[in-house]
Amino acid sequence: MQRPNLKNIHINPKYIRIAAIVLASLFVLLLIGGYIAYSKRETLLQKAIAKAKATARSTYNLDLEIGSAHFTGLSTVAFTNITVVPDHRDSLLSIKEFRVSIKLFPLIFGTVKLADVELQQGHLNLTDIKHVKNFDFLFKKKRDSTIKTKVDLAELSHNLINQLLYKIPDNLKLNNFLVSFKNDSNSFTALAQSAIIKDGQLTSTININNGLALWHFDGRMHPSDKDIDVKLYADGKKVEIPFIEKRFHLKVTFDTVSTRLSKVEHSDGETRIYGYWGVSNLLINQPGLSGNDIVIPNGGIDANLFVGQNYLSLDSSSTIHLKKITAHPYIKYTLNPVKIYELKLNTGWLNAQDIFDSFPTGMFESLDGIKVAGKLNYKLNFFLNNASPDDVQFDSRLDKDGFNIIKYGKTDLTKLNKVFVYTPYEKGKPMGPHIIGPENSYYTPLEDISPNLRNAVMTAEDPSFYSNHGFVEESIRKSLATDFKDKKFKRGGSTISMQLVKNTFLSREKTLSRKIEEILIVWMIENNRIMSKNRMLEVYFNIIEWGRNIYGIGEASRYYFGKSPAELTIGESIYLASIVPHPKTGLYSFMPDGTLRPGLSGYFNLIGNLMAGHGKAQRDSSNYGFYDVRLREGLRREVAPVSTTVADSLMKQNDDDAAVPLVPVEPEVKKPTFFQRLFGKKDTTAKKEEIKKVDAKEKLKADIEKLKDEEKRKEALIDTAGKTRKDIRQEKRRLRNEEKDAEKVLKELVKE
Repeated sequence: MQRPNLKNIHINPKYIRIAAIVLASLFVLLLIGGYIAYSKRETLLQKAIAKAKATARSTYNLDLEIGSAHFTGLSTVAFTNITVVPDHRDSLLSIKEFRVSIKLFPLIFGTVKLADVELQQGHLNLTDIKHVKNFDFLFKKKRDSTIKTKVDLAELSHNLINQLLYKIPDNLKLNNFLVSFKNDSNSFTALAQSAIIKDGQLTSTININNGLALWHFDGRMHPSDKDIDVKLYADGKKVEIPFIEKRFHLKVTFDTVSTRLSKVEHSDGETRIYGYWGVSNLLINQPGLSGNDIVIPNGGIDANLFVGQNYLSLDSSSTIHLKKITAHPYIKYTLNPVKIYELKLNTGWLNAQDIFDSFPTGMFESLDGIKVAGKLNYKLNFFLNNASPDDVQFDSRLDKDGFNIIKYGKTDLTKLNKVFVYTPYEKGKPMGPHIIGPENSYYTPLEDISPNLRNAVMTAEDPSFYSNHGFVEESIRKSLATDFKDKKFKRGGSTISMQLVKNTFLSREKTLSRKIEEILIVWMIENNRIMSKNRMLEVYFNIIEWGRNIYGIGEASRYYFGKSPAELTIGESIYLASIVPHPKTGLYSFMPDGTLRPGLSGYFNLIGNLMAGHGKAQRDSSNYGFYDVRLREGLRREVAPVSTTVADSLMKQNDDDAAVPLVPVEPEVKKPTFFQRLFGKKDTTAKKEEIKKVDAKEKLKADIEKLKDEEKRKEALIDTAGKTRKDIRQEKRRLRNEEKDAEKVLKELVKE
């Protein structure tokens, strides 16, 4: 391509003169406008202040007062004695001296960027006394009669980030700015004795709770370039956040927290935020997570947050760092037209020992000190559409390559292959120990347990026990769908392998870490053939609870039916299978004459027909079907005459930990916040025990009211034909006695 010859290009001098005149005119107009603005700036400033005061009063019911305000330079305004007081509330803000200057060039394009800020003697006072907040105006929605349009999240996030960064000055000098919060039971103060930004460097000293600790924010601060790298630490001790411990039962301490913003991009309808967040020596204590302190020596995430028009996502290019291991997460939340939740996690192939060494201390005690070889790769895929939760996708797998256990840690996972001592726990207290072996007269080898019982329990609890590897993804998938629809942990997905591990290796505390530990141990036992399936089933039948202080099938079969496990019929086996989820309520399945309650026939026929369909039982042509079960005669006197309504309520109780929330939430009228649902609400462990009692009492009252309603209904249905008044009185008296007996039973259960 031939380059143009600039020498041959001629520009008409007339056009040059016109351009010069236009530029000169613009310059003159700018000078005139600048002079007018400069000469009128004080008037404009006072008008702006008056408008701000009027808006604060009309929109937010705030009294905004400013002692003095005037320009001290071309773009610098000095204020004194600023106060903000909400109507009929405690004073919110007071500032003695405040000086701010803005950048002139961005102002030409309508953008306000702070250049310098000086603040002396300020106080931000937040109060929440007797449910009256002096900052509740922040949560008031503005009335808007215009037609609402969908918010573009990408555009919104981009604007918010820019506004936030523009409000961070290039230079800052702050002295003695106090932030305080007080409610009916807690208080917190943070006094910024000094905070300085100079030449892009931030330094600060913050006094927490009148000398309890000194915090520091230090690091690089170039907000205009979207370049921020700041860390928070305390003098000679850990950073503690005491307020959240009292409010959410959550204790959090750490040595240092680092945050870094390296880049923000906005194009093609998407805002992309690149940053890093890290922590050193993080300690977490929360009853729903673990019974011990969880300690993470170092961890962090290179987080690439992408925001689209209708979604928020953590991109798969992000990387989680935890001690020796890394993983790549992908999280996406789509808001409309329907809500969609997506989660993926991929570690890639990692040294197995590095994975076990990187577990946070305080989470998996039974695996402490374990030595392994080989490599592991974990993958997780979760997808849920709010419009069709039953179609939830869930795939979780841990692949191995040459993995084997060299040395067991705190717990020997092979102990179940030989005689061992099993100690059951009730409400955290150890019960009498049981020898699981021939030395125990109740111990029953698998071959001496009736096939009826084996098949009934597996049909009810884990139909694919002999073919699965400890987990049934379809069951877990259905559990996720059910829990999501009901908005609570309701349905469990435990297999027999998981129940066995829970009972023999782990504490009975209902925590997230214990559940994860259970899954890991099951995976190791199943995938390394530490135990045979027959041995697992044999131990399972000999340790699980079948009633109050009834452990093992040898004791249970004699307790309920006065016979050995080998002699159990199909009906008796289905009954025993039915009480595995709620063994303490087993006797409520029976009437005082030893027969089963009529309401159980559906369950018995369901399990019996499933067994028959797989060739594990013979259908009975008699009228009894699978329902011909009689409690042994000597035990019938212990059966309380409880009404059908109460008995059904009791038998619906389930001991499965998957059915219990991580933390019991204090009952209240207000809808709980996200943090309250996650961590529980206020107070400490003693308070939680009181909450449990309150819940139990409320349930007791409800059950008794239901019972009374049913007895009244029964009284109304008493057949009076051919009966004397005495007969009718006796019938009513019998029903009322049944009601009183049931109340006694319920009250005893609440005491326990």
